Amino acid sequence: QVQLVESGGGLVQAGGSLRLSCAASGSIFSINAMGWHRQAPGKQRELVASITRGGSLNYADSVKGRFTISRDNAKNTVYLQMNSLKPEDTAVYYCRSFVDGRQYWGQGTQVTVSS
Repeated sequence: QVQLVESGGGLVQAGGSLRLSCAASGSIFSINAMGWHRQAPGKQRELVASITRGGSLNYADSVKGRFTISRDNAKNTVYLQMNSLKPEDTAVYYCRSFVDGRQYWGQGTQVTVSS
């Protein structure tokens, strides 16, 4: 079984920064894409950013230039550095990873940006 454990969420003022981490553990042979999604109250879950094992990146337009995704393949961990945070970034952030051909989700971590 594979588990994704997220950390780093919290409360921050607008303009501030947070760094999210998501570590995959368990029976793992290979991890392909890793990424972050978010879901705000009353809204659908949306892709924030993703990164392939080879390092190809994809960002939502709303976070380009402010968020940076990275990964450490040796640690099976993906990070999301979030700068210049805005109140509209408030949401539960979920890690998603494709491990040995299967999709896994983390439990979610709350990010709240106050104005």
